[in-house]
Amino acid sequence: MPKISSDTLWEIAAEEVRCREEDEGETATERTSERTVFLMGSKSGGKTSILLRCLDRDEPSKPTLALEYTFGRRARGHNTPKDIAHLWELGGGTSLSDLVQIPITPVSIRSLSLILILDLSKPNALWGTMEKLLQAAQAQLEKVFTQAQQAEKGKPGAKHQTPAHSATRVLPKDYPDRELLSPFPVPLLIIGSKYDIFQEFDSDKKKVVSKTLRFIAHYYAASLIFTSIKSESLMSKAKSFFSHLAFGVDRGKTVSCDSTKPLIIPAGSDSFSQIGSPPTTDVDVISRHAKTPKDLWKKVYESVFPQEGTSEQRELKDPAKDQQYNEPQIDAMRAQKDQELEQYKRNAAKSWKGLELET
Repeated sequence: MPKISSDTLWEIAAEEVRCREEDEGETATERTSERTVFLMGSKSGGKTSILLRCLDRDEPSKPTLALEYTFGRRARGHNTPKDIAHLWELGGGTSLSDLVQIPITPVSIRSLSLILILDLSKPNALWGTMEKLLQAAQAQLEKVFTQAQQAEKGKPGAKHQTPAHSATRVLPKDYPDRELLSPFPVPLLIIGSKYDIFQEFDSDKKKVVSKTLRFIAHYYAASLIFTSIKSESLMSKAKSFFSHLAFGVDRGKTVSCDSTKPLIIPAGSDSFSQIGSPPTTDVDVISRHAKTPKDLWKKVYESVFPQEGTSEQRELKDPAKDQQYNEPQIDAMRAQKDQELEQYKRNAAKSWKGLELET
């Protein structure tokens, strides 16, 4: 007859975990690291293509229907666990910004990073896209931070603990213009896509776009890089920034702030003094109507590139009719159920008409 132990279930479980860790020789550095990266940005701005290139996946990109999930893995060395990156991609530009609540959760914010991909070839939609998506993400982040803090308050000993979540991202004391910034709550990378088209723009217009994005990136304590899927060298640099967020890999020390060249500016490598004032001759007139420096840059940018409406129509195809999701047996059953539904509607309509006549 087996011996009955007086230990509680929790004591037995704790001992089991301790024994497993001893047997496997597991250390903190050998444990699998998991991070979450959320990509969003301009509609048809190249988000999927850039993601596939960063993951070294040689496959054709398909339009993102709404919100899609994939993952990436990377080994730190021989016979070590692979780090995992949970990757979410928001499609539809700004039309589906309410879906940010799915990837931004109390669990994911512990290791969450955000990548905003803006189409440089469409400057007239750039500011509106950037503003709406960042506002949606920031609102959800603040909501989640609040929920996480409230949950922690209910834990034993919470009064003597430092909150694990904070809506305010703390920057190093030597960070340039630290007191003048509004750091985004989580690490943020802004990617300007389709640089191959953008480089053919008029030099003055390129200067406006480049300086404006430098201001925005520095204001949010974010990194900024311009890239093109048609350039191996630019994609290689973009991949290093992506890998830094997804797997903690060193992103390199290259910095390029020249508006005549692709921008490569890691967070903390720029300053307002280097960026200078907004590129316009009417800055004094415009500044009278601007309430904040960010508002000033917005008005200057929109004076050069009047913004198109960002209330995009949800031109999303029915996934059930999309060829890339073909499932013959399921589609046949779906067609049968659709026919049964239509027949039911017709019969119901006849019944209501019969009741009306009797009445």
